[in-house]
Amino acid sequence: MTGDTAIAKILKAEGLDWFSCFPNHSLIDACAKEGLRPILCRQERTGVNIADGFSRIKNGNTIGVFIMQTGPGAENAFGGVAQAYADSVPVLLLPGGPPRSRQGMGLSFESVENYRGITKWVSNISSADRVPEMMSRAFSLLKQGKPGPVMLEIPSDVSTEEFPDDAFDYTPVEPFKCGASPEDVRELITALLRAECPVISAGQGVLYAEATDALIEFAELTNIPVMTTLAGKSAFPETHPLSLGTGAVSCSLMVARFMQKTDFFFGIGTSMTSGFKVPVPKGVTLAQSIISLEDVNREHRIDYGAMGDADVVLQQMIEEAKRQLGERGMEDTKGVSAEISRLKQEWTGEWSSHFQSDEVPMSPYRVFNEIAGVVDNANTIITHDSGYPREQLAPFWETVTPRGYIGWGASTQLGYGLGLAIGAKIAAPEKQVINVMGDAAFGMAGLDIETAVRSEIPIITVILNNGVMTHYDHHMAYASQRWGSNRLTGEYAEVGAGLGAYAEKVESPDQLAPALWRAVEANREGRPAVLEMMTKVEETLSRYE
Repeated sequence: MTGDTAIAKILKAEGLDWFSCFPNHSLIDACAKEGLRPILCRQERTGVNIADGFSRIKNGNTIGVFIMQTGPGAENAFGGVAQAYADSVPVLLLPGGPPRSRQGMGLSFESVENYRGITKWVSNISSADRVPEMMSRAFSLLKQGKPGPVMLEIPSDVSTEEFPDDAFDYTPVEPFKCGASPEDVRELITALLRAECPVISAGQGVLYAEATDALIEFAELTNIPVMTTLAGKSAFPETHPLSLGTGAVSCSLMVARFMQKTDFFFGIGTSMTSGFKVPVPKGVTLAQSIISLEDVNREHRIDYGAMGDADVVLQQMIEEAKRQLGERGMEDTKGVSAEISRLKQEWTGEWSSHFQSDEVPMSPYRVFNEIAGVVDNANTIITHDSGYPREQLAPFWETVTPRGYIGWGASTQLGYGLGLAIGAKIAAPEKQVINVMGDAAFGMAGLDIETAVRSEIPIITVILNNGVMTHYDHHMAYASQRWGSNRLTGEYAEVGAGLGAYAEKVESPDQLAPALWRAVEANREGRPAVLEMMTKVEETLSRYE
């Protein structure tokens, strides 16, 4: 068999029945012959984003793959890979490469050299008979430890080089889980139970470990409130009495008030680094549980640590808490649930006018409220683009099931959400999948609506069209005033229709629900939908001092 055939057989053995790609690469046909469906994107960055969204929803158990040509293909994919690396998402990248005889001569973009800084591991396959070995190494790194993208370059002559069929031997990689030292767990739990107002911050590692049930059990056992990071949003149900909501740049009132008074901050499945998240509080006891040792003491010196897979560690913590507290755990003597309920009522009351606004152009908060009223939350996956769509949606969209929300923001590339939504729908075809993006983001990635149409991937894309890049006029006030540099124009519903999607422009609040229902119905019929929402410039965010 050829090197390409061997790679295709391995991808199939690893559970894939599709891959995203952009030609030219001989591996595409080899995979198709093995029964893997190619999803051909309109640009490489979105192709990586599609694989990324798939991996997130599959929780890294099945890995999204992007295949690209050597040189320009690898160059154009760079941004998508950088975003996956920043957000710790496992994606397998398979670029073509120059023949072995021409490597190291600088004749074209060299993937191995240029991708070292934004991949967990990058290498090339030096001969076809090494395909099983190298692919096994790649999948081992994708499934173990801290998630991140992995790249294997395939020289063009390795793709076509043959080796004996009986020399092919591959067994799919099974991930291993690790737990924490019992002494570390004991010390952490002892200190945690002594705290007056502890707070748990749950990150994306809880989702990857599928540890939501264990987190709920531990929170209920100890009556400790739980917030999530943006990337960890949906790791803890936000309808739970102990949920504080999400702590991003914008956050719930519950997060803000508990972060002000906490004396013990415990991050699990999160690096506790700065970025698009609520800052780690100063002057309090810090504890951390994470699978990656390189994220320990990264920005903040921790006082207690229990390192390992989030689910394994939480089970250890539950056992230790029961040993110290008894099987029934700790009573809510401090009235934590009641305080959260009071703050939540105050917060939603404070924002109710935004949710019910009849303004024209429309408030984006009214748009989100109407979406929530139409879809079944438990059977929906929603994501956002960067900037104001992220900061306005993240605090208020109430998650109830793991991976019902794809939160991201370690990097902030415009247009990322569309690819995520396409990949999420491939991973969970039974779910209603929605992407919310601004008009600037649509300009970055909007043509891949046609990818969803052509590939029959029915998602809803909601475009918040306020005609500007919100807040950017603060950085270029003169240019905007004199030349209108910050003004954006376009008929995005017409563009969506031209790309083959069901499309509508929505201009007033009374049109919202009917348009959303028609978009849902279009999805049920197998058609992607684009809804262009004519919104006002809204810079009000849920932020508290």
